[in-house]
Amino acid sequence: MSLLVKICGLSTPATLDAALQAGADMAGFVFFPASPRHLDLSRARELGAQAGGRAVKVALTVDADDATLNGIVEALRPDLLQLHGRETVERTRKIKRRFGLPVMKAIGVGTAADLAALPDYAAVADRILFDARAPKDATRPGGLGVPFDWRLLENLDLPIPFMLSGGLTASTIADAVRITRAGGVDVSSSVESAPGVKDPEMIRDFIRAARATNSREATSHVG
Repeated sequence: MSLLVKICGLSTPATLDAALQAGADMAGFVFFPASPRHLDLSRARELGAQAGGRAVKVALTVDADDATLNGIVEALRPDLLQLHGRETVERTRKIKRRFGLPVMKAIGVGTAADLAALPDYAAVADRILFDARAPKDATRPGGLGVPFDWRLLENLDLPIPFMLSGGLTASTIADAVRITRAGGVDVSSSVESAPGVKDPEMIRDFIRAARATNSREATSHVG
């Protein structure tokens, strides 16, 4: 199966178009005011229309309440909800049921202990995203451009698809996929020239590296 590539934190028509033209499978849009990639609903509506039918639209939220989610769903018309906060298994189940959309739950990973709740989330979510666990003093969730030890995911047996995030670059993606056998990769800050400012050439380089990883994986299984 082809490796899925998600470019997250897209916030302008030009950088969204760069990701779409380069062949991104998923376009991620951030709805979290503390992030430099945060979108208001007006811009979300514009970018959602631009991406419609060209990539899977993913709405990233962090512990959002139902009213906030309602506004995001109405504006973006996402294909997938990404829950990147401390949402419990029960909250994840309720969001999926209420909005009738597939859900991807992000799990922050620092040590093997962070995977303890994985079976419970995998029984509810449609997809898991493994990201580096945020530092204790961080104001935003996620690895903030720093990878975690991918060996923690070696020989992982999940009944649902999973993706990998956290400090991935064009030069490290091949090793990351080889070690984890992830079905998809998600990148944001590693394709930026400044916080929140996507770089079209870096986006193209990352997607090109992801496609090359696909080719190497296919070759390794021949014969």
